[in-house]
Amino acid sequence: MKPMRIPPYIFCIASLLAVMPASGQLPYERILNAHDEPQNWLTYNGGYMSQRHSLLDQLTPDNVSGLKLQWVLQNQVFGAWQSNPLIVDGIMYVTERPNSVMAVDAVTGRVFWKYRHVPVEGARICCGANNRGVALLDDKVYMGTLDGRLIALDRVNGQPLWNVEVGDVNLSYSVTMAPLAVKDKIMVGVGGGEFGIRGYVVAYEADTGDQAWKTYTIPGPGEPNHDSWEGDDWEHGGAPVWITGSFDPDLNLTYWGVGNPGPDWNAGQRPGDNLYSDSVIALDADSGELSWHFQFTPNDPYDYDSTQVPVLADMVWRGEPKKIMMWANRNGYFYVLDRVTGEFLEGKPYVKVNWSSGLDANGRPIATPQPEGMPTYPGNQGGTNWYPPSFSPSTGLFYFSAWENYATIYRSEEAEYIPGRAFLGGGFSVLAPAPEAPTIGIGRTNPINNWTNEMGYSSLKAMDPQTGEARWSYNQFDVSDSGMLTTGSDLLFTGGREGYFHAIDARSGELIWNVNLGSQIVMAPVTYMVDGVQYVSVISGNSLSTFALED
Repeated sequence: MKPMRIPPYIFCIASLLAVMPASGQLPYERILNAHDEPQNWLTYNGGYMSQRHSLLDQLTPDNVSGLKLQWVLQNQVFGAWQSNPLIVDGIMYVTERPNSVMAVDAVTGRVFWKYRHVPVEGARICCGANNRGVALLDDKVYMGTLDGRLIALDRVNGQPLWNVEVGDVNLSYSVTMAPLAVKDKIMVGVGGGEFGIRGYVVAYEADTGDQAWKTYTIPGPGEPNHDSWEGDDWEHGGAPVWITGSFDPDLNLTYWGVGNPGPDWNAGQRPGDNLYSDSVIALDADSGELSWHFQFTPNDPYDYDSTQVPVLADMVWRGEPKKIMMWANRNGYFYVLDRVTGEFLEGKPYVKVNWSSGLDANGRPIATPQPEGMPTYPGNQGGTNWYPPSFSPSTGLFYFSAWENYATIYRSEEAEYIPGRAFLGGGFSVLAPAPEAPTIGIGRTNPINNWTNEMGYSSLKAMDPQTGEARWSYNQFDVSDSGMLTTGSDLLFTGGREGYFHAIDARSGELIWNVNLGSQIVMAPVTYMVDGVQYVSVISGNSLSTFALED
């Protein structure tokens, strides 16, 4: 695939470029050993294990209440801002919707340069005009675009270097994830699962943009597990990959969560397990060859995308050293898998579940579909969703946002595939309480309120992978779309839809400090250090706010 040069009219370089300080090269070896430089945040999830855990410990439970706002960067495009900043050597790289990249002084918030890509006008974008961040490697910045492209920029000045097509935007292929840089390759997955695409993960040569390999998430004729689809259903079966994967360098495997099959809500129209939808797949980093898969929700009629982050850890698990993967799935179950083989180790529900009565010995759900017109738990958005969790090796706990008491009522209908059009097969309605329904206490006092409506609230859970049970939970009044960050001092940073930014004791679940930033918090905080000062940054609404202790 021949790279394309970008016309000059779709980017701009800020006038402050001349004063941008020099930033060191970022070779693969630095990213591989990201734990050795906790002052930086080098990948979407802080490192290849995707633990979102920082070893920085300047901020502690004793002093975190002294955090003060240092600077605010306003998003110049209205709408949900779901980007995850990267920080290297005092420079922050952050995206804006729909497809802009900025290089920012991580101490002052001053913008050094900005690149803007304008997606194809009139394109049918799935699903939402979001961009979740970039990848960095050597002297380049890499961004996927809503119109299905991957772009490489010069990290010093923001000039475009190459631009390749990842998927046909006219068929609603898109890229909303932050790419994953591994060795000399840049990997991305495609969105568009609600438009009848056939999903895949693809890798490009980092220097040239030439395609290195491409692995479909729906096996074609003659490939293993093709018979999990009937007839030609596989051609438009969805299975997108729209959240950044993880990487185990010892095994040379990358791990990717795969989204729902299509049409979304009419499982009867696509008989079979529909592999590898609603699965995690393990791909060889050099060749893209499939090593193993594990499917969470076969023949999914509930839109339970497995688009959560695969979180990796090496630990003694129930008395035996294990390379494990932890996964709080949208379907309401928390899983522990052997990431070497894909073997199912443990799975337990973490919210109310009635679509399944449990998991068998191999982790396959025992389906209990609800009668027509009756609510299914968890609902269409799932027990949790794409927002990133955290694992702290210090506490041994896995942290994520869960939606409690949340259900939907589904309807299915026959869907016709039309290129570039929604391919849904029905719809749903959210179960709501009756008028003047009573409220119930949730047994915990927090700064928002100590009660909630009986229907739907957020529970921040600290899961013990050894037991599959929550060690503690922290409840919020509304549901939350916030991800997690833990630190070496056993602090947990997160937020909620009410606009509160929280610092919580990661061991006990006790609230230590919070501040209201005025708008909902989506995505997850990051932390970094410059000149001996630890900062923590979080996006609230259309603002990126950065905090540190006062001098």
